[in-house]
Amino acid sequence: MLRLTMMFCWFVQNRTYDHCFFCTYQVGDDTMILTKQYRCVHSSSCQCTKGHLSEDVIFLVFRQLNWNPKLIAALSCVCKWFDDLAKRVLWKEFCKTRAPKMMLDLQSCGSHSVDGNWRALGKLLIYCSGCSGGRLFNSIQIPGHFVYRTRFSRTSGKSFLLPHCRTDVLYVSDPCEHLDQGDDGDVGFFRGVFKSFTVSKVRRMLIDRGAQLHPTAVCPYCKAKMWNMLQANMVPLTASCKLGAYEDSIEYYVCLNGHMLGICTLLPLSDSEEAS
Repeated sequence: MLRLTMMFCWFVQNRTYDHCFFCTYQVGDDTMILTKQYRCVHSSSCQCTKGHLSEDVIFLVFRQLNWNPKLIAALSCVCKWFDDLAKRVLWKEFCKTRAPKMMLDLQSCGSHSVDGNWRALGKLLIYCSGCSGGRLFNSIQIPGHFVYRTRFSRTSGKSFLLPHCRTDVLYVSDPCEHLDQGDDGDVGFFRGVFKSFTVSKVRRMLIDRGAQLHPTAVCPYCKAKMWNMLQANMVPLTASCKLGAYEDSIEYYVCLNGHMLGICTLLPLSDSEEAS
């Protein structure tokens, strides 16, 4: 299995095809340039079927690799068949391994998928979106980045819901801290995901209030349009307490698939907190 795993890793990073274009994938400081099939139907005449391993073998290899997200992303760039396999199987297993209790809860309604697909959820688990496009959060310029570990809490999610929406299930991360941002102070980015967002009370309230989708910005995880919860007057005071942030500094968006991303200005630490 170890030898097969090493050979497969080489295959993913070195396989090339005719009629390809280059795509770039970046994780932290590592940038990988990979070839990607422009149009692949994976028919009997398709060149990229030659030498393919079966789905079962690929599954076993990535299980041995502990569902390495960098290699899953690299595999997705090879061709559409691999991309479909990654979205359908590999990202799902990555999510279930990274946050098993959370994934079990998100699927407990009987669905075998999640809103916005598994790849989007996998990215949400490990990627802080930051804000560098100039379209959100008053044009604050902090680039997105991957994070090693983040805690998501269903209990914390209740603090981001208005009282009559608290039967909804929302998982929210601890804020990703970006300290000493000049006039912006200590900035925190947080992200989250709703369970069964299409039938949630939050979505129903947004529609009933006639909340407008952002005209240009899209979710960094699934590319869906987003609602501004601050403009919809749906940010409760309890959110600032949970984040340890100034009350008037919190702003967050929810996309059509139920992914949430937000920003806040963190309160300064006390002397005792800094010492600890």
